Amino acid sequence: MKNSTQLVAWSLLAGFTCCLNQSAYAQDAWRQLDPDNTLIIDSSKGRIVIEMRPEIAPKAVERIKLLSREKVYDGLQFHRVIAKFVAQTGNPNNRDGGTSKHPNLPPEMMFKIPYSKIGVWASQSSDGATGFIGSIPIQTLPLTDPIKSDQVPMRSWGAHCPGVAGMGRNEARDSANSELYFMLDASRRLDRDYTVFGRIVGGMDVLLKIQHGEPPKQPDVMLSVKVMADLPLDSRPKMQIATDAALAQIVAKMRQEKGADFSICDITIPSQFE
Repeated sequence: MKNSTQLVAWSLLAGFTCCLNQSAYAQDAWRQLDPDNTLIIDSSKGRIVIEMRPEIAPKAVERIKLLSREKVYDGLQFHRVIAKFVAQTGNPNNRDGGTSKHPNLPPEMMFKIPYSKIGVWASQSSDGATGFIGSIPIQTLPLTDPIKSDQVPMRSWGAHCPGVAGMGRNEARDSANSELYFMLDASRRLDRDYTVFGRIVGGMDVLLKIQHGEPPKQPDVMLSVKVMADLPLDSRPKMQIATDAALAQIVAKMRQEKGADFSICDITIPSQFE
């Protein structure tokens, strides 16, 4: 049974998308994905589309593109999938602890970014703030006047909401290498401890069908993993996601509906096929 938060979120999104499609504003409500920073995973359960944001984790995004182009990810299993938590894949040995031939990555759990680079603000409280960089939910420290004037970049980190994608690692914080994980549900305890690099913007329903287990008895696999820019034009998903302006309206509606119970993880990014 869907929980009340999901029902509220989905009903708001359905109503919002309906209004967009029926109004003149609809043309300005959707944006194209950046082909150079969109990852396409064709899995045994279907296609998953991920928006990557190099301004959040440049080394991680660079590594994922490299491994995709080397075809390292093709055929790898979802080797650890825990209901209501996470799906892990991307290890060449199909087990935790596997690595590619490339060196481990430096930690990118936190990043600094100017205030003006945040597309949408969701909340600005005395002990911190939340917002979105593209489709990626983020958390920051309190917004002081120097931060708001862009004199001091914000110390920020990715929020582990449903669909968020990150780099798996071993015990050492600088041990991320090739492993990927995708959040099946919110788990904010992972914030500032793992590198977030993107979010699923298409195919979340596919991810939720992945076989569970540690390891699964019959694991699903990533049949192919490609950067969208490397696909022929006629093979690229004809997909758009909500603009910052449209997302700001969704945030405002959610805050009005839920008040103090509002969380950034309540927001799902609308998408549509052209």
